[in-house]
Amino acid sequence: MKMISLGRTDIQVSDLCLGTMTYGTHTPAADAHRQIDMALEAGINFLDTAEMYPVNPVTKETAGQSEEVVGDWVARSGRRDAVVIATKVAGDNPGFVRDGKGYDGQVVQEAIDASLKRLKTDVIDLYQMHWPMRGSYMFRQNWTYRPAGDRQATIEHMHDVLEGLETARKAGKIRAIGMSNESAWGMTKWCDLAEEHGLPRMASVQNEYSLMCRLYDTDLAETAVMEDITLLSFSPLACGLLTGKYQDGSIPKGSRRENGPELGGRITPRTLPVAQVYLDIADRHGLDPVHMALAWQSTRPFPVSAIFGATTTAQLERILAGKDIVLSDAVLGEIDAAQKENPMPF
Repeated sequence: MKMISLGRTDIQVSDLCLGTMTYGTHTPAADAHRQIDMALEAGINFLDTAEMYPVNPVTKETAGQSEEVVGDWVARSGRRDAVVIATKVAGDNPGFVRDGKGYDGQVVQEAIDASLKRLKTDVIDLYQMHWPMRGSYMFRQNWTYRPAGDRQATIEHMHDVLEGLETARKAGKIRAIGMSNESAWGMTKWCDLAEEHGLPRMASVQNEYSLMCRLYDTDLAETAVMEDITLLSFSPLACGLLTGKYQDGSIPKGSRRENGPELGGRITPRTLPVAQVYLDIADRHGLDPVHMALAWQSTRPFPVSAIFGATTTAQLERILAGKDIVLSDAVLGEIDAAQKENPMPF
């Protein structure tokens, strides 16, 4: 398993990260614990969770359960030092956390304490803001995104949050920080403020990135390279589209489409035909499309740790079987051609 540095920190993480957003609901605790053990056996040392997880659906009653499942594994296994744990504070929300309140410098400290308790640990290795308080173009909002806001108020908010995070860092409660669903401008300003005021610097950004969602490839990629920021790519399998399970209108029992037919706006008339283009590339080269999609992430010209989720251990076994696959130049050439012919499929 390839190991990479998390930003400018001394934290080393595997270039595959086990996501936990189904732990506690779709994935029972016993299965989740087995998954963590399996991931460690395969060389994956990185876990990602959040105070709002599990998802599908997110509810006030279940928020925090995924952290609790991970925490129970930490307590049961005694292997806290074997894993790098990342979690996130939610921003403004419909009421499933803090009655809808987002975060500021004080809230992040309170949220860190709550996550530490659920995770049954003394320190969080990577603490992330789940989305910017000023809004985001992620989750299909790019089609109608209209950037707006008070610049000075945004800068003051960022400074306040960084000061709260510094308080937590000095107390030994967190090691590094990151953003999620952030823009190039946002990441640059977080870094600039940190350097200007001697505050914690963003080590990572967790944004959607896959063969079918490549918004990151331009401005954010340059930001990552110039500012030493690691991408934690979520939905590297395009919410399951790149597994092939949704082709021909299929809606497998227990899948995301069963509860949300449009996968959060990802399904358009072009989506499944473009997914088939990538499925065909894998088939021509004798590859499992899941393995191809994940292996492609490690070929990018910027640091990436791809976050994948597995509802069942059988799904995880399939993913882990391809953990060491290296894509040929021929495969990469066909992927490049497919991207040019089928940009922005959802």
